Parts: sequence; C-alpha cells; structure tokens
Amino acid sequence: MKEGIVETISWNVSISEANHSVVTEFIFLGLSNSQELQIFLFLFFFVFYVGIVLGNLLIVITVASDLHLHSPMYFLLANLSLIDLSLSSVTAPKMIADFFRTRKVISFKGCLAQIFLLHLFGGSELVILIAMAFDRYTAICKPLRYTTIMCGNVCVGIVAAAWGIGFLHSVSQLAFAVNLPFCGPNEVDSFYCDLPRVIKLACTDTYRVDIMVIANSGVLTVCSFVLLIISYTIILMTIQRHPLDRSSKAFSTLTAHITVVLLFFGPCIFIYAWPFPVKSLDKFLAVFYSVVTPLLNPIIYTLRNKDMKTAMRRLGKWNRNSGITS
Repeated sequence: MKEGIVETISWNVSISEANHSVVTEFIFLGLSNSQELQIFLFLFFFVFYVGIVLGNLLIVITVASDLHLHSPMYFLLANLSLIDLSLSSVTAPKMIADFFRTRKVISFKGCLAQIFLLHLFGGSELVILIAMAFDRYTAICKPLRYTTIMCGNVCVGIVAAAWGIGFLHSVSQLAFAVNLPFCGPNEVDSFYCDLPRVIKLACTDTYRVDIMVIANSGVLTVCSFVLLIISYTIILMTIQRHPLDRSSKAFSTLTAHITVVLLFFGPCIFIYAWPFPVKSLDKFLAVFYSVVTPLLNPIIYTLRNKDMKTAMRRLGKWNRNSGITS
C-alpha cells in the first residue's frame, strides 16, 4: 500500500516537473554564419543604430527646445521618436554585440523581457500613429475647433493612454508565453525573441496559442492599419478642396505621415497576421522593423517638414553662438 502511494506521489512529481520549463536560455541563430559577413553586418548595423540614437534624440531635443514647435503635432512626433529609440534599443545593441560571439545566448527571463518590451513600445507606437492621424484630421477637416479639441490636456492624455494600452497589450502577449513548457529545443531562428518564434519551441501543441497571437496582435494591427488608411483617405479628399497654397504644405506633411504608417504596419502585418511565414522574409522584416524603420522615421520627418528643418538650423546657430560666447 505504501509502495503504491510512493509511486503515485513520485509520478505526480515527475508530471509536475515535466509541465514546467527546463530551458534556462535560448540560442539565437542570428543573421549569418559567415565571419566575414558578420563583420560587415556589425559595421552596417552599428552605423544604423548610431543614426537611430542621434536622429531621434535630435527630434526630441529640437521639439523640446524650440517654442515654435510647441504644438500637438510636434509633441506627438517627439513621443514617436522616443518610442522608436526605445523600440530599437530592445534588440539592436544585443544584435550588434552578438556578431562577435560564437554562441548568441539570452536567458529565459531576458527573452521574456524582450517580448514584453517589444510589445510595450510597439503597442504604444501604434496608438501614437493613430493619434497623429487624428491630429491631422482635426487640423485639416475641423480647423476652427483644432485648438479646443487638441488642447494640452488631451495631448498628455493621449500619450498616457498610448503607454497604458501598450502595457496592457504587452502583458496579454506575455501571458501566452510565460506558462508554456519549454523542455527541449532552444534555438531561435532570429536575432531577438518574439512571440511567434518562441512559442514554436514549446513542448506542447501551440495551435491555440498561435490563434490567440493572431487574434491579439494580428487583428489589432490590421484593423488599426485599415482605420488609418480610411482616415488619411478622408484627409486627402479634404485637402483637394483647399486652396493650392494651403494644400501643398498639408499634403507634404501628410505624405510623411503616410510613409511612416506604411513602414511601421507593413512588417507588423506580415510578422503577426500573415498565415504563411517565410523564414528568410521574416528575418528581413524583423531587421526592417527594429533597425531600419526607427532610422527612416526621423529622416522622413526632417526632410519633408520645413518647420523641423528651420528649427534645427536655429538650434545649430544657438549652439554655435553659445560656443563662441563661452
């Protein structure tokens, strides 16, 4: 009788242990196994990341220091740049450092942290892009009510809501992965941890989890993208009815916004909503999403915006004058 009880207890313990993760780290396969190519990639992405840091910080500093840019549109733009910088910093520094490592390893907790931060900043950026579209819609379609609708409290509330929604989205995504059993394969065919890649390594059927990820991230991304396209279409139709001198500036600003939306949502839709993933394409889109887009955003907004270029020239002159005075 006692032997039977002991066997039952030991069987329950073994089942309990099997249901918990035994994987303590994940190994990234990276972008390439060629040492020569990795040196080139290191230089390439190092330059890109320096550009991301300098470009986005320049926008934040310019908007904060120039009184001419203290408006809702530029306030949201500064927050977008801050999120872009944070989003890229989750993956790019480790990817750059891993080019010199034979084993590209990340701890289990570090992997979960990457997933959490990626979706925190990604969800926040999604809300900021929607807010920027609403800002342009209000400015162009309801100009007389613009200052009333987009007042300071509303802008602060939008940014707070962006971070709050990003946090809730991130927690919901992390909940799918944190309780999965990882007991065998631990090689991630990428250079960072993200949910679609990590859940494939779980020692269980992940069909339902895959569906939940698509329902959570995929549907949210696609619906937001469709909403933005409809909004910008309405704005463009409104611009066509404006006088030529007013419409040209509005169209230039709007072109920059639409370009950034396409750069952000294009990779997201293929990564989270496309039902037929291709590994090589996924890696390219992951690089584009985490490194290329955060660099292109400040370039697009500075090159397509006369006010930003003028403010940056004023900032440069002020720095030179300060240097001469000192």
